[in-house]
Amino acid sequence: MFHGGAALVEVTLGSHAGLPEPAVREIEELPVTRLQVASGQPAALGDEQADAEAGRQTEKEHENVHVPRVTEGYDKSGQRTAVPLNPVSLTIGIVGLPNVGKSTLFNALTKNDVLAANYPFATIEPNVGVVGVPDPRLAILSDIFGSARIVPAAVSFVDIAGIVRGASEGEGLGNKFLANIRESDAICQVIRAFRDPDVVHVEGEVAPKDDIETINTELILADLQTVEKALPRLEKETRLAKDKQKDAAAFLSAVTKARDLLDRGTTLYAGAAAAGVDLADLRELQLLTAKPFIYVFNVDEDELTDDAFKDEMRALIAPAEAIFLDAKIESELVELPEAEALELLQSVGQDESGLDQLAHVGFRTLGLQTYLTAGPKESRAWTIPVGATAPQAAGVIHTDFQRGFIKAEVVGFDDLVAAGSMTEAKSRGRVRIEGKDYVMQDGDVVEFRFNV
Repeated sequence: MFHGGAALVEVTLGSHAGLPEPAVREIEELPVTRLQVASGQPAALGDEQADAEAGRQTEKEHENVHVPRVTEGYDKSGQRTAVPLNPVSLTIGIVGLPNVGKSTLFNALTKNDVLAANYPFATIEPNVGVVGVPDPRLAILSDIFGSARIVPAAVSFVDIAGIVRGASEGEGLGNKFLANIRESDAICQVIRAFRDPDVVHVEGEVAPKDDIETINTELILADLQTVEKALPRLEKETRLAKDKQKDAAAFLSAVTKARDLLDRGTTLYAGAAAAGVDLADLRELQLLTAKPFIYVFNVDEDELTDDAFKDEMRALIAPAEAIFLDAKIESELVELPEAEALELLQSVGQDESGLDQLAHVGFRTLGLQTYLTAGPKESRAWTIPVGATAPQAAGVIHTDFQRGFIKAEVVGFDDLVAAGSMTEAKSRGRVRIEGKDYVMQDGDVVEFRFNV
């Protein structure tokens, strides 16, 4: 077969030689897709190729993903259909005291039937769920391109047992499971502010400030244990190091400064800059307080519109961001049709659900953004760091696309919507050809060209 003078190689997903059996089963659930590779000339990343390549990339890299790698996307009718999402690039660990609504929040996030009981330690094993990041742009793109399905960016949430005062010394169960969130990118601390006499507070009274201090203290103590355990080893390695003596000494210095900060009761994320500590130097130790914190206040319905109360809570955790939600209302929202959910939100003075806010704040806190690809098969969002170049963005789909990157056809989402089609956007001069130095912008709609 020939196209434009270049030989085309047809590859179907029916060839599974060398793949593990679970991978074969997952691939066989996908529609047969042809991957067209132009021999000897640049290949364009079309929708079919992206589908096949992304599927194989997911299979190849799943060992490095610490959450389920196959989750749910949506077809145009809103029905769920199993599709392989991009490897999860944002993982948020959920922590808090017992009975603050962590599992209720997790249930609403993932629509899982996780035990949510009003007694301590209802969550024994950590719960892990992967959810799509709400992005209304994908539905619009799917209409423009006639996409069969929508695939949002993915966020993983990990819910562990409640942490109590003294957890670092063996009290309760939470400290046992802190290892499950050490690989997370951010920590979501759920704080109880709701009043309900039927739900016992582990400390005897509802006091958000005290709860925050308790959790922070236990996380600091857990990090101190990690640092104190590592320091003797690092001191020995520094003494024995020769060629890499400077690197070893720098690491030891960073860990020593981190210990001093923790000894003063300061979280590393809050105090590192002033102490001259580069958090990147501490990444190897996976310290909990080196991660950014997001605070979710689980409130009563009337507190959602109480600005004075919310300002008081924000002051407790500034400069971190605060999200206010009623976990019970969030549980109701996920079960309602879109129109009814919006009506319920507006009835309590809200424009966006707390769950949507959490996903967006997580992205913003970690400096992440999304770019978009679209075609007849799917409209998809891909997660990249703010400041990523076009080749780096291409590499999120497949490393071959980064290695063989030539150029990218880019159009801004708003420009595409205004034009109504790619053809019209091109005729208006809104589609740009960008090279290797182009810095991606949130909402870029992209087609990559590469040669490998």
